[in-house]
Order: sequence, then structure tokens, then C-alpha cells
Amino acid sequence: MVKRGRIIAFFLLVLLIGSTIGTTISGITERIKLGLDLQGGFEVLYEVSPAKVGDVIDREAMLSTVEALNRRVNVLGVSEPNIQIEGEDRIRVQLAGIENQSEAREILSTEANLTFRDVFDKQLLDGSDLVQGGAKQTFDPNTNAPIVALKLKDAARFKEVTEHILSLAPNNLMVIWLDFEEGVSSYQTNPNDPKIISAASVRQVFNQTDVVIEGNFTIEEAAQLADLLNAGALPVKLTEVYSTSVGAKLGEQAMQSTIFAGFIGIAIIFLFMILYYRLPGLVATITLSLYIYVVLLVFDWMNGVLTLPGIAALILGVGMAVDANIITYERIKDELKLGKTTMSAFRAGSRRSLSTILDANITTLLAAGVLFAYGTSSVQGFATMLILSILASFLTSVYASRLFLGLLVNSRWLNNKPGLFGVKKSDILDIATVTDDTEVPTKFSNWDFVKRRKLFFIISSSMVVLGIIVIAIFRLNLGIDFASGTRIEILANDTVTAEEIKQEFNALNIETKDIFLSGTNNEIGVARLLGVLDQGEIAKVKDHFATLYGAEPNISTVSPTVGKELAKNAFIAIMIASVGIIIYVTIRFEIYFALASIVALLHDAFFIIVLFSITRLEVDLTFIAAVLTIVGYSINDTIVTFDRIRENLARKKRIKSFDELADIVNKSLQQTMVRSFNTVLTVVFAIIALIIFGSSSILNFSVALLIGLISGTYSSLFIAAQLWLVWKGQQLKRKGVLKVGKSEPKEPRPEEVV
Repeated sequence: MVKRGRIIAFFLLVLLIGSTIGTTISGITERIKLGLDLQGGFEVLYEVSPAKVGDVIDREAMLSTVEALNRRVNVLGVSEPNIQIEGEDRIRVQLAGIENQSEAREILSTEANLTFRDVFDKQLLDGSDLVQGGAKQTFDPNTNAPIVALKLKDAARFKEVTEHILSLAPNNLMVIWLDFEEGVSSYQTNPNDPKIISAASVRQVFNQTDVVIEGNFTIEEAAQLADLLNAGALPVKLTEVYSTSVGAKLGEQAMQSTIFAGFIGIAIIFLFMILYYRLPGLVATITLSLYIYVVLLVFDWMNGVLTLPGIAALILGVGMAVDANIITYERIKDELKLGKTTMSAFRAGSRRSLSTILDANITTLLAAGVLFAYGTSSVQGFATMLILSILASFLTSVYASRLFLGLLVNSRWLNNKPGLFGVKKSDILDIATVTDDTEVPTKFSNWDFVKRRKLFFIISSSMVVLGIIVIAIFRLNLGIDFASGTRIEILANDTVTAEEIKQEFNALNIETKDIFLSGTNNEIGVARLLGVLDQGEIAKVKDHFATLYGAEPNISTVSPTVGKELAKNAFIAIMIASVGIIIYVTIRFEIYFALASIVALLHDAFFIIVLFSITRLEVDLTFIAAVLTIVGYSINDTIVTFDRIRENLARKKRIKSFDELADIVNKSLQQTMVRSFNTVLTVVFAIIALIIFGSSSILNFSVALLIGLISGTYSSLFIAAQLWLVWKGQQLKRKGVLKVGKSEPKEPRPEEVV
């Protein structure tokens, strides 16, 4: 008898979730803060050094510098700046949405150390003699020219200074410097130094606190100088060691194209799930929609900053989240094929898939955690979204999906309707003939995966040797993240050529290392320079191409020191992730499973590197993010296979021959083949959408993921499981017999047969 109340509850829950998402999603998306790569802005990493000989850079000095930078950012009017201390002597500043990036960089890095000197460069007064907040932009009452009015603390001190200046006649000039450099700046050597903001004659002694700085100021320049002086001089010297700036137009275009790619990829995943899994697939689309909503909601609560790689992580997360559904649904289909009732199949499939899903998610979470710990800026944004996606997918794709499907199953409406689960009646066995040793019929029952394991080993080994030769000859096309230098991304109005862009750089007296084109119509030009452009050169390049094409280019610079550090951190991250996975898999399975999985991971990472070497695609930080993501995803796929091997082993008490062991591995691969194929297919849908429709900024990232996914599926089926078989077979040969565990407790035989 059908329990209609459960069906009604199902539809009411769907209606409640749908209406909640529909009425609140726009508010959530509007509140989420966009990173500088989506709305424009810049990020700079400063190395902090003493401003004066003998000064010490301690925690107090770093905090004072952050405070001074915050005051300057307030002058710029940036609503939500991000200024953080990194290590002992570095400060990272991120300003998203700022319009005049060149002005902002100048204001941030200017020491704003005002000094009053004589013509022989002797210091008479400095910023400490000024009243805090006493500077203001005003106008000369006689000429109406913009000037800066200052207020001194001590009139008597200023009297002494003017007396000293008068005594130097005819050199009775008071020279006012901004950021005077000892041993470099000199009025005698260069009276036209741009750091000299005023050189006024002193014709009488002044006994007052009001001082005026006159110069050839515009109103904006005078106001900026007053703001800088009020913000205070920096207590240290700042040197740019890494920077990236994104034009607003390029950021907006990247966001629109990537979101569009996401819609396409997710729609294809939804369609595939419904067509292949029927009713459970429809339930999966509901829970996946809930998953996306939960991720965005929590991200909003966290006050997180959404970056371009973060959007990619969300889209990729949909493909990965569906994996939990696929594992469960394939298990339910297996139980249905064994002749169990719908309710019994649902319970058994859900129970048996839980540990597999848990293990797969924890290993992926481990890789994402390492990525967050060793990544920087946008890569950390990707890792944050990936971690959040994994946790949210476990909540929605496991518990919510089972709640929804459980309501329908327990209503008894699905009894005797295996077609709604994508199971043909002809594939269902007679339960009377089913025993504990009965194997689930699959489409791959005639495939022998282990018979040609030596051939797979030879092929992979040959490819590794060939790959080493390729890398030795071609090497990697290292981006500036690891090789240092400058990278400039230019958005043109229409199709451009590399020669045109090179001529524009020649006009700026800037030599380019190489130029390549991207975009749908080759409208984006990317130039790389060996050297690191300074602040002035960056401003000149931005102004030039903004005038030429109507959009500011994206410019990134990395110093050699930071490039080496990024390379070192990338290596450490991969090693830590590998060791962590070995430890976890050893605890949950055994050491042979762990070692086999690591060999498979190194295999996958290596082939990503080889293909990037052949194709000359640029290796940057997002490439490392892709490799670590594949590390997590590949172990996910491998663990599903290992979990089935462990389950099939548990049905045996002893293994006495290699053939018996090989048969278990082969059957496990046959049983998980559909899941492996379907899971990789759903993620591939998302990645191909990103490659075709997404931003060119994450093209290399997407390509690396695609290569890794294909390689990961191959290694899970033909490397990891086969290696385990070989090593376990050697153990069997030494011991003569393997005790592999006890059988699972038998389930009660269902009364109702499908």
C-alpha cells in the first residue's frame, strides 16, 4: 500500500527548498564580495626593511606600518581593504575595486617622510615636528594657487630654524623634501629633484606655528600631499617583491565568461544524471542545487572573497559532489540486480556506500587543506571554496539526497519499478538463487583487467621514460610565479597580432621576452618580460594601453626571491599531501594500498607536467592548484576501487592462490567501472565548459585538470589496483596463505522480491 503522506512530504520539502533558494539567492550573490581578479584592483607584497640605519624590524614596527597603510587606504576611500602581515618582514595589501591603481600604489609606497633642510642637506625639522592631522589643502590669498598649510608643534623651534637659514645668506633657502634619501638625494647635486616639493627663500625670522608649502601644485596634488602627511610617515621602507593588478574591464569579462561556463557545465551534469539514473538522478539535481545554495550561503556568512579560481572550484565542486550520488546509486542498482526489494536495496546501498564516500572526501579534503596552507591569494581562494564544497557536498549529496530518496522509497510507490532506477528487469537475478558469493552482473563482466597488467606496466614505464626525455629537451614553460619577471595581459577592442603588441612595447622602450594571443578572436595579448617593472613603468604601461584599447591591462610582477619561495612551497605542498595520504590510507586500509595509491598519484602528476612541457602551456600557481586538486581527486577514484577490493576480500576467510587474489581484484574493477567512468564524465563536463566558455585566465588550470582526470582514471584502473595485486601476491607467496578477514553479517532475506 502506497503511503501518500511521504510523497506529499517529498514535494513539500522540494517546494520549501525551491522557494527559499528563489527568494534569497539574489541577495546572497549581491552580498558576496568579489576579489580583485573579478572587479579589478591590485595586490602587492611588500618586503619591509629599516628606514634608517640602526632601526630594527620587530612586531611593533610591522604593526605600526600596517596602521599607517590603513590610514592611507582610508584616504583612497577603499571600503574593504585587506592588509596582512606575512612572516617576519612582509606585508600583503589587497585593494579590490579601486579605480586609479597607479595613484593608489604611489600613495601606499611613498614613505611620506617630510623634512625641512638647508641647501647643504642638513636636516632642521621632520614629520615629528608637525601637529598630527594638521595638514590641509588651501589656497594662496594673493594668487589663489593651491597650497598646503601645516601646523608645527613648537613656534620657538621654528624660530631657531629660520634664524639658521638666514645665517646662510645668500644660500638662505629652506628646502622641503618628501622622502629624502641619505647619500642619494642632494640639493647641491640636483636642485630639480622631484622629491623637492618646495625651496623657498627665508628673508625674516618667523616665530609661529603656521607654515605654508608653496609649489606648482594642482588642487588634487595639494590635497593628496596633505592627506599623506596627515596619514603619517611610514616607519619603514617598503619594497615590492610581488604584485598583480587587474583592469576592471578584464575582471568583469572574466567573471561573466566563467559564470556562463558554469551554467553550461552544471546544466549538462544535471541532464546526464536525469537521463542515466532516472528518478535518483532527478533527486540528485535537487540536492546539487541545494549544494550550490549552501556553498554560497556559507561563503556569504564567512564574509569570504570570491575569486576567479573560486568560481572554478564551485563549478568543479558540482562535478565532484555528484560523485557521492553516483557511488550510492550504483550501489542501490547492484542490490536491485541481486533481486532485493526497493526498500532493502536502498538501505543496503546507502549503508555500504557511506564509508567509501567518507574516505574519498577526507583524502580530497586533505589535499585542499595543504593547498590552503601553502597557497597565496587567489589560490587560497580556490582552496577555501574547494574545502567548503567538499563539506557541503557531504551534507547535501549524502544526507539530503538520502532523505529525499528515502521518502519516495519508504512510500512504497517505487516497489516493483526498477526502471525508475535505470535497472532493466532482464538484469535482475532470482533472489532464490542468490547466495553470499553471487556476483552482481555488470556490463564489464567479460573484461579481464588484470590479465594484461604487465602490458599496462610496460606502457606506463615507457611513457615515463619518454616523458623524462621530453622534459629534459623542452623543459617547462615556467610562468613568472616561478621564473620571476613581469606578465602583462592586454584586452584589445578586436583581433590583434603579436607584432602589433610588440611594436607598442617598443614604443615604450620595453623589451618583451615573448608574446602569445588568447581569447575567442585573439583579442587578448599576453606579454612576458624578463625584468620586473617598477611602479612608474607599470603606470606608464597601464596608461598607454588604456588609451589605446580602452581597458587597463592586467600586470603581474614577481621578484626572483619570491619566485624561488613559491617553487619551494609548491614542492613542499605536494610532498606533504602525499605523505598525509599515505598515512591516512594506511590507517584506513593497509600500507600496500597506500603505496600503490601514491605511485598512481605521482604517475598522474608527472603526465600533467609532461603534457605541459610538450604543449608549452605556462606553468603558474594555478597549475600547482590543479595538480593538488588532481592528487585529491585521483586518490578519491582509487579509494573507491580499493574499498570494493576490501569488501570483496572480506567475503573470504583465506586466500590461498594468486589466481584467487587476481579474481577478486578483477571483479572489483568490473563492479566499479561504471562509477569511475560516470564520475569522471561529470567532472569532465564541467571542465570542458570552463575550457570552451571560461576565462582565458584559468585556461591552463582547466587543461591541467582535464589531463589529470583522464590520467587519474587510467591509473586507478590499470596502475594502482594492479600494483597492489603484484605486491600482495608477493606477500602471499612468502606466507603461503593470506588471512583477509571475516564476512559481513548477513542481511535478513527480504519478503518482497522486485
